[in-house]
Amino acid sequence: MTFTIDSENNITAHATPEEAAAATATPFDSFSSQKELAELTMAWPAERLVAVWNSLPGVTPVKKFTSRDTAVKRIWTAIQSLGDGAGEPKPEDPSAEKPKAARKPKGRAQSAKGAPVKGKATKQATASKGAPKAKKGVKAKEGGAPREGSKMAQAVAMLSHKNGVTLDDLASTFHWERHTVRGFVAGALKKAGYKVESFKSDKGERTYRINQ
Repeated sequence: MTFTIDSENNITAHATPEEAAAATATPFDSFSSQKELAELTMAWPAERLVAVWNSLPGVTPVKKFTSRDTAVKRIWTAIQSLGDGAGEPKPEDPSAEKPKAARKPKGRAQSAKGAPVKGKATKQATASKGAPKAKKGVKAKEGGAPREGSKMAQAVAMLSHKNGVTLDDLASTFHWERHTVRGFVAGALKKAGYKVESFKSDKGERTYRINQ
């Protein structure tokens, strides 16, 4: 299970890293373990940790945490429910009353591929009113650069080099599999408005470069 969090503190669960890269258009950060979440939040202010926690469904709002480790542990535990049943719909309960055709069933969420599935596979946690938010990110080519320090911003900087960056260098930098890099380039970067050129270097390595 891979989780993504955007600049609005919306957390989404995806069945695979490829789905996360392909389905997320706005600048985002991803993590798939409590350790990765801890590393990601090291530079966050304490207020953002509180905002993320308070935005999660079904939790008791807090004003502060006793420590950063406590916040990370509680957030990680709470978001596990977002991935229940990811990748496949839960069987219908024959005894349950079917919703009327004119009404949308409650508890439905869009899967990473866009098809509706039951359960909480891709349920987003929307920030509650009054909770402090991180600085709002913007789409590339449509009013500014990705949020500073995000993986999207790091990748864009690498891809903007005159000679581009190799697939293996991207995979090594972000600890991704090669197919995850391809999905990120074809999915997230394209949706963010970037035109990425793919070619082979003089050494025969697959290389990507953003057309300026």
